[in-house]
Amino acid sequence: MAHEIALADIGVYGLGTMGSALALNFAGKGFSVAVTNREAGWIDDFLNEAPEFVDKMSGYAELADFVQAIKAPRTILFMIPSGKPMDAMIETIKPLLSEGDTIIDGGNADFNETRRRSAELDGTGLHFVGMGVSGGEDGARHGPSMMVGGTAHSWTQLKPMAEAIAAKFEGEPCVDHLGPDGAGHFVKTVHNGIEYADMQMISEIYGLLRDQGGQEPAEIGQMFERWATGPLSSYLIEISGAALQSVDSKTGQPMVDVILDKAGQKGTGRWTLVEALKLGQSASTIEAAVGARGWSSEKDMRVAADPLLEKGAIPAELPTEKDMENAMMAARILGHAQGFRILSSASEEFDWALDMARIAEIWRAGCIIRSSLLDEIAAAFRAELPFDHLILAPAISELLAVSISGLRRVVAVAALTGQPVPALSAALAWHDTMARGRGTANMIQAQRDFFGAHGFERMDVEGKHYGDWNAVQTIVCPVWPEA
Repeated sequence: MAHEIALADIGVYGLGTMGSALALNFAGKGFSVAVTNREAGWIDDFLNEAPEFVDKMSGYAELADFVQAIKAPRTILFMIPSGKPMDAMIETIKPLLSEGDTIIDGGNADFNETRRRSAELDGTGLHFVGMGVSGGEDGARHGPSMMVGGTAHSWTQLKPMAEAIAAKFEGEPCVDHLGPDGAGHFVKTVHNGIEYADMQMISEIYGLLRDQGGQEPAEIGQMFERWATGPLSSYLIEISGAALQSVDSKTGQPMVDVILDKAGQKGTGRWTLVEALKLGQSASTIEAAVGARGWSSEKDMRVAADPLLEKGAIPAELPTEKDMENAMMAARILGHAQGFRILSSASEEFDWALDMARIAEIWRAGCIIRSSLLDEIAAAFRAELPFDHLILAPAISELLAVSISGLRRVVAVAALTGQPVPALSAALAWHDTMARGRGTANMIQAQRDFFGAHGFERMDVEGKHYGDWNAVQTIVCPVWPEA
């Protein structure tokens, strides 16, 4: 191993893409860092590639030596796969730790597992932190957005280092302690769900322009580039514009045109959806995005179905660029509103007292979903929020008022021409459901009571009631044969 330094401020276990980048970030901000890795051969390679930090980093092949090289009370950041590897690592390292030491899981973890691990370490003198890290490799190296959950003790240890390496928005670090146990990982999960929705919406606008507008990738990319300087300013719009204008060096074709249309996913979008359903909340934009990625994997089936399924397309004029810009703005607002509603419900369910304004603020730089919209969202949560619903905040509802017609036109044209826009459609449907004082759930309750005597509430008399379904006398409930 490389020469040893004085006792390190922090230890980093796991020298993959994110772990390496975070270790370099800590060292670059003046902190001394001890590093190790399951595959010990990686350690010297990593240190040799960063000679500028020779006085700030030291590597250890043995776990016991790594632990002893860190100042007590120790802060150890694990950047390893979550699940069983994390559980095994905790059991291995526990005997080497002392009272007051903190274990940090910096990976994408199921918050339920983070809550379990926190509970298991409660009373042992050791502390567990679930920390969501967003921004990819570049963000981890130069300034990520970080969402921290855990004990106040752990945050006191971690705070100076976390604030130093975090992205800054107008000088304010994009990191904070959001609550106990799984709060940080839950917020990161919902962040990723919103990310799924935003990416899908952008892809749907691209598809409409490509398939119905006949536009080339570079032309569409230039439109996104224009949007990136206006109200839709965001990292995802910016990189979409750049990606669409990139050229494949092997073929000279637009890079996007040589990429197979099968999208991958690592599971955090699904986690958001599952937890939203458990909490009784709508995550329709996220569900649409997760579903679209799943459908994309059935490439062979889609190719076979293309000439077989009658699309029934009706010619329609392509929406204007302004309509599409407005459609993206309205859908983005609605997708974020669903995400924050999930966070609010989880905060109440798990007694986390999440600060929604602060969450929006720490997403303004460093993370994948950073956008100018988050300024408006943070301000809305700082003010009085009717029914705790983002779409009812005056500034947000005004944005929706001027942009929702564009979303209607885009979804209408897509429906007429047979162009799939699942996330944009889901956003519009949710908006229209929430905007209607009298919905159609009374019909559902009627059906439930008719076939199952589930009862219902009346509009004129309080309490639970049952219907006298006497309009039709000939309907007989089916009798199924025994299995």
